[in-house]
Amino acid sequence: MPTPSSSQSSAPATPATGATQADTAAPPSTVTSITLAPLPEDVAATMVTPSFALVPVTLPAPADTDAQSGSASASQAPSKVFVASASMALSAAQLKPGMGGGTSVSPAAGASTAVTTYTPAQIRAAYGLPALPGNWSGIDATQAARMGAGQTIYVVDAMSDPNVAAELAAFSQKFGLPGCSTLSVAPGAALPLAAAKATDGCQLALVNSTGGGGMTATAPAYDSGWATEIALDVQWAHATAPLARIVLIQAASASLGDLVGAVNLANAMGPGIVSMSFGAPEGAWTSSVDSAFAHAGMTYVAATGDSGAGVQWPSVSNYVLGVGGTSLTASGTARSEVVWSGTGGGISQYVPLPSYQKTTVPGMASLRMRSVADVAFNADPYTGQYVAVIPPGSSSPAWYSVGGTSLATPQWAAISALANAVRAQGNKAALGLMQSSLYGTVGVDPKLYAASFADVTQGNDGSCANCSAGVGYDQPTGLGTPNVSSLLSALTADAPVAAAPVVTPMTVSGTVGQPLSFTAAASGASNVSWSLTNAPAGMTIGAAGLVTWPQPVAGHYVVTMMATVAATGASGSAAATIDIAAPTAPVIQAATLTGRSGVPLRYQVQASAANPVTFALGAAPAGVSLTGNGILSWNAPVAGQHSVNVTARDTVTGQTGSAVLKLQISATPTGPVFSITPLSGTAGQPLAGVVGLTDPGARFVVLSISGAPAGMSFSSSGQQVFVKWRNPAAGRYNVTFTAFDSFGLSSQATLKVTVNPS
Repeated sequence: MPTPSSSQSSAPATPATGATQADTAAPPSTVTSITLAPLPEDVAATMVTPSFALVPVTLPAPADTDAQSGSASASQAPSKVFVASASMALSAAQLKPGMGGGTSVSPAAGASTAVTTYTPAQIRAAYGLPALPGNWSGIDATQAARMGAGQTIYVVDAMSDPNVAAELAAFSQKFGLPGCSTLSVAPGAALPLAAAKATDGCQLALVNSTGGGGMTATAPAYDSGWATEIALDVQWAHATAPLARIVLIQAASASLGDLVGAVNLANAMGPGIVSMSFGAPEGAWTSSVDSAFAHAGMTYVAATGDSGAGVQWPSVSNYVLGVGGTSLTASGTARSEVVWSGTGGGISQYVPLPSYQKTTVPGMASLRMRSVADVAFNADPYTGQYVAVIPPGSSSPAWYSVGGTSLATPQWAAISALANAVRAQGNKAALGLMQSSLYGTVGVDPKLYAASFADVTQGNDGSCANCSAGVGYDQPTGLGTPNVSSLLSALTADAPVAAAPVVTPMTVSGTVGQPLSFTAAASGASNVSWSLTNAPAGMTIGAAGLVTWPQPVAGHYVVTMMATVAATGASGSAAATIDIAAPTAPVIQAATLTGRSGVPLRYQVQASAANPVTFALGAAPAGVSLTGNGILSWNAPVAGQHSVNVTARDTVTGQTGSAVLKLQISATPTGPVFSITPLSGTAGQPLAGVVGLTDPGARFVVLSISGAPAGMSFSSSGQQVFVKWRNPAAGRYNVTFTAFDSFGLSSQATLKVTVNPS
């Protein structure tokens, strides 16, 4: 982890002892990179928003009731202040601290709205969380497990909160929670990290993710909205699982691509629970990102959104627990809840129905697509929970009543950590895909369901057919809100939960008319049978998972591949996203061919196509022929510029493509021709002459000269050779000129030189 900023290091001291170091070998500037599957640019650039809602006033600081005993306020009424009606015009969704003005505690009657804010102790009492110990230093292993000891919660958010450690320290001190030591994770640390130990106590690690999902010492830019989200997530994950390790991963930006990279970094760090309090509207691309949520030993939890009925990613993924929201009224251990009007939820248009959403669960009709939420928790900011926020440049916290499904999300992530900790004590495996147990074990058993969940039956998040709460499962609140102690017992009972196979999502492409096949794969179970849902006509799957489609039809398909264990009936599913493109015509490579008159010409026509092709000849000079496999021939080319039209036909689809080949045929070369005039002169008097040379069409001519007398010199210009002899000697001489051209032709001529005595 990078060295804390000044605002972090000036935080109040915590009861923990110093920092532990995961890996200090690499310098702070080191960047660790992780290779990820590339996303389409438009998908990767989608901006994701945090899912918190904040009442537009600063609250008075909470009383110090819990500072010495973390459960003291559990038996007291929650704090209540009033918000002026003028402030109610501000939407609470993603409202940043300071945007709503100052504290308003006693406005005139009739001009205000009550704001109820709960402490961690009051929330623990209302939802049946295990009671906090009176002394954190003397708890036994069983108590520690029920506080999340030995488990890791990955809080994934965007941008940066430089005061997160100081805020957590102030929150913990105010509410009697254990302090958290700093776990340093160097950018070059080896992954996975060493697993958290039950004796470690609370640890906080801050990791900055690069755009590619690696680690870097450089923190992202500060954003007050995301900083509030970070403070909220970290504080309430800690309040719910006080002894769990918390690894905060700050993505480089709020783009979908960067946040997926941060999730993949969490996957690389080792088993744990990933909390994601953010979302973007679902789309056809949603299932293509599922590979980030299909890792063994990991549980993924995400908010359903704060804009009313609607479906958003990542909560809609079949591999993610979608968390909705309620409005809470609680006193001690008694609570009542209705749907929070801002909570998200609905039926996906793109994600197929997962196997765990069984029709035997009360309230689940004959769904064909994924339905969210799965579960719920308090999320109304006007029945909110305390969050400490320290703005940059300040050292003391401001207190807010914060809600949103992002408040519910880290608490459900922490509940998963509690279940895993208790299961680990009984030598049981981590839950992984928590929905398999929530629906398949708890939801189908009326007694377990009634004990483990409070069924929310009142309220709505819109006016649609699925927007209202009802008996059993519903879209706004899923199965309901947890009775945590009873739920932990159900999730950690001795009766083993049948392991569900984990099916690997796939993306497949093909072409109309070409047989398509691929093999589905599942891990975590053996002897599975396969089935397909939402498959197009003609597509089948065999016993070994081989999917075949003899005659694909153009279009985009999302098919559910389901693997079922014959012995237990446990099943798992994933989406195969299939795109079938219309056939494309063959493309012939255009070319310009050169040759010589009378010299046979041969050429292999080049074409690119999805299938084998046959060739045919169109307009062409007399004597040109073309074989079916594309060999062009002209045995007796004629000098000049010619064109040949060639067509290629796809033997499977019948599509055709044409191109014109150009033929440049030059005349037959004659070879070098010399023009030589004999030279004569007088001894001692300079002598000069010119030898001419012509060779039409040749690219070059190489000339050699032999028999020249001493002192005779030669130079050239164009196609002429200049002969000079400054001081000729009397006699008769024969100078031989030999020429070789680029056609391989040659000729020879003799220059006769006569020099008379002076």
